[in-house]
Amino acid sequence: MKKIKAGIVGGAGYTGGELIRLLIHHPKVEISFVHSSSNAGSALYKVHHDLVGETDIYFTNELNGAIDILFLCLGHGDAIKFLEVNTIAEHIKIIDLSNDFRLKQNSTFKTRNFIYGLPELNKEKIRAATNIANPGCFATAIQLGLLPLAKTGLLDEEIFTTGITGSTGAGQGLSNTSHFSWRANNIQAYKTLTHQHINEIHQSLHQLQEGFAGLNFVPWRGDFARGIYVSSTMKCELNLNELLDLYRTFYANHHFTYISVEMIDLKQVINTNKCLVHLEKQGNKLVVHSAIDNLLKGAAGQAVQNMNLMFGIDETDGLQLKASYF
Repeated sequence: MKKIKAGIVGGAGYTGGELIRLLIHHPKVEISFVHSSSNAGSALYKVHHDLVGETDIYFTNELNGAIDILFLCLGHGDAIKFLEVNTIAEHIKIIDLSNDFRLKQNSTFKTRNFIYGLPELNKEKIRAATNIANPGCFATAIQLGLLPLAKTGLLDEEIFTTGITGSTGAGQGLSNTSHFSWRANNIQAYKTLTHQHINEIHQSLHQLQEGFAGLNFVPWRGDFARGIYVSSTMKCELNLNELLDLYRTFYANHHFTYISVEMIDLKQVINTNKCLVHLEKQGNKLVVHSAIDNLLKGAAGQAVQNMNLMFGIDETDGLQLKASYF
């Protein structure tokens, strides 16, 4: 099979770096260029130091049209600006990792229509898509914990979710709440009930259950580098065995989401494209725990998963990764 030629725009950030790491070892992909205006002319390993000995590619400030797919690893609001000033040939597929095209009211740009790229929700649409809006990291973790309940119409009362994320979720730019001396031995709630991923979560859950009651989300900043762990609490009359059967059936044909009967922890998913889900039941209260790596299943890994689906290759290609447990 002819290799898929990929271009990356915004390759100097955390997400771009993870995408490079995945694609240089992907058996069916060749990276044609990595775009970064501020780093043009520098070797990739000068920015992503763990790539020493892995690739001899240099950053460029020029776009190469001889590609099959373009990944946009730009800041929120910057992807649409990039497409406004750069003409990308219609045959080139695009996966955008920002939030610019995730909501239905923003999913069309000129002649391009972006499909929401959560494979566990929209796999067949993704297979046929030319443009993908990659989901947000918190949105991915929360949705994968709730989709089976929405599919069965069980989200008819409000959900209360708390989630904690590592510092890489804030990107590479320094701020008062992202540098080591603030993060170490510290946590903090932020964007209480107003987080930017809430709208896309509501959109997906309403897709499966029109009468979905709503989600109340409190995110926390954690004192670690990467990963997301969320816990969602709601009323549910089904017993635990019924719920386990429901979840196992829903995810039976999805490669990266696993239902654990044991309590899960964050280290189990770090450096993987997995989502682990664990259910707990007390009386009529259900708690759903879910954990992902925010840079992989929450960003670059899911983008590669979407690319695999779009090109009709094995969904797991380039994503058979080992967790960094110790």
